Amino acid sequence: MNPVRNSPPRRPFGRASAGAISNGMKRILPSSLLLVGFLSLWEMYCRVSGISKTILPAPSDIFAALITYRDILLVHTIQTLEETLIGLLLATALGVGVAILLFLFPRVRAAVYPLLVFSQTIPIIALAPLLLIWFGFDLLPKVIVVVLYCFFPIAIAVTDALHAVDQNSVDLLKSMRASNWQILYFVRLPSALPAFFSGLLSSTTYAITGAIVGEYVGAYKGLGVFMQTSANSHITVLVFAALAVIALLSMLLLGLVAVLERMFTPWRNV
Repeated sequence: MNPVRNSPPRRPFGRASAGAISNGMKRILPSSLLLVGFLSLWEMYCRVSGISKTILPAPSDIFAALITYRDILLVHTIQTLEETLIGLLLATALGVGVAILLFLFPRVRAAVYPLLVFSQTIPIIALAPLLLIWFGFDLLPKVIVVVLYCFFPIAIAVTDALHAVDQNSVDLLKSMRASNWQILYFVRLPSALPAFFSGLLSSTTYAITGAIVGEYVGAYKGLGVFMQTSANSHITVLVFAALAVIALLSMLLLGLVAVLERMFTPWRNV
């Protein structure tokens, strides 16, 4: 028997790629048209009303500021991105690690889980000045703020997902004398991946916010510092330019998480 002849037919790579691109375009087209329409109305209003640039600059003015101040914006963007990525990676590792720990030790979960929920009632922005006092103006306090923003959604999502696995799959592995670690590795963790990426998406939206909050409280550079300095100088167009960079960074990070989700959960793309 020829294994090649009897193997199931495969979709041509080019056709599959073209289909994926087409589907992606269909998804972003409505949002893109809405964004273009909003920016056009914004530009038209600024030109017709004659409103001062110190109150509301036009999108064309913001784009011009991005070009003019690109070098200094790049320096601040790199700083904010560094804080965001380090904090998000640490929060992801801690969140997944704590979730597995709480699953393996039910008594620890009973004691710690309520404390995790209660900790979210404390405004993180109120802790930022304390972190500044304890750790100074360097990278560490901003990274800790990002971790505090991002840790909880990941930890809670993975913890709940590990307990929501199909019991039939667990019983099947138990009948094969699989250990708890094998059940965790082969059943529970793969089943928790969709919930993990949902928590990671939520945390990604908070990550840059955490970095900006930390920079507002105290930092030498970063987009938060740039925005604060521009606002104090009443250069509104630079505040909007920084906001545009923050929005772009957020979209890029969310896009990266979406790509990773498609890579590690291919069964959800069928």
